Amino acid sequence: MENIDYRHTRPNSAPGMDRGFTLIEVMVVLVIMGLFVGLVSTIIRPDDRTLLRLETARLAQLLDLAATESRLTGKSIAWTTEGSGYRFWRFGTETDWSEIRDVDSLRPRTLPPGMKIAGLRVENTLYQDKMRLEFHSFGPTLAFVIELSLGAASDAVEGSPIGEVRVLPDERKTHGETALR
Repeated sequence: MENIDYRHTRPNSAPGMDRGFTLIEVMVVLVIMGLFVGLVSTIIRPDDRTLLRLETARLAQLLDLAATESRLTGKSIAWTTEGSGYRFWRFGTETDWSEIRDVDSLRPRTLPPGMKIAGLRVENTLYQDKMRLEFHSFGPTLAFVIELSLGAASDAVEGSPIGEVRVLPDERKTHGETALR
């Protein structure tokens, strides 16, 4: 007769067979992992306001770069938008505009889903269709405000007559519209 050591055997298992996980144990682990992934994705994904602020700051930097490049190269640069994206143009030696493709920073850009350029105001003239802003290497700089929106949130980029481009602070905005000076 064979001697079986009962201290090392598990109930309901054949000798030599390892015991696996029960369905309840697997489900508990999956629920914990699901909660963890949900928490991490909520923390990592920025909210609409943060995403809008980031995109507004990017646009302000690009507009400042375009204005600086225009002054340095002596060629006019234009910014245009179709609402869900924007692009930069350079005035050529002829009498025509060509899209900027040789400067990676000024390449065409698409806004994140749901975000749009809601309006452009140049020297107190409001444009909502065919938005176009031009930076010239000569003469005075025009004051402008570009408003971006995402859902109920909105932010704005301001260009001053002295050439400063910045994101407007929240206290400058009233009732969802940019406050004018």
